[in-house]
Amino acid sequence: MKLSNMLSVDVVEADLKAKDKNGVIEELVDLLIKAGKITQRDNVLAAVLAREAMLTTGIGCGVAIPHAKSDKTHNIDEVFNRSVQGVDTDSLQDDSAIVVAFGRSVQGIDFNAVDNMPVHLIFLLIASGESTSLHIKALARISRLLKHYYIRELLKKAKDAQSIIDIIETEEAKRME
Repeated sequence: MKLSNMLSVDVVEADLKAKDKNGVIEELVDLLIKAGKITQRDNVLAAVLAREAMLTTGIGCGVAIPHAKSDKTHNIDEVFNRSVQGVDTDSLQDDSAIVVAFGRSVQGIDFNAVDNMPVHLIFLLIASGESTSLHIKALARISRLLKHYYIRELLKKAKDAQSIIDIIETEEAKRME
């Protein structure tokens, strides 16, 4: 599983407009909707905001990874727009059960991060209920990649969505199997 394979310019926003945590999450969910990656915006948004209310996903160093996985309270399995992706549900590949969006906030967002610093780099991860191990692997992969100061700085300075994807692809190739 590579993050760069899950990202495309239509799910990367190099200049988030939102000024607060909930607005950023909403903006990233809307990217996934517009890109045809998911359906049922309100269900996804409710699941992500409920998860965020339990404990901040602002992990420090200017990074947040808001995420949600289908569960008994928030059944979001049906939101995956597999027909738009052209995926036969009988032959699902691992990453078809996870969608990712990325946003960058130039001004920084108060995400109640663990280090109390503003967040600039946000990965939104939405996973189906069938993908618990993939969900954890994706969270770990994002964390491992963004623990490097150099990569965070490259992403903050990238000129556009394609540059952000190129940086992630290059750095994944260098650092991860």
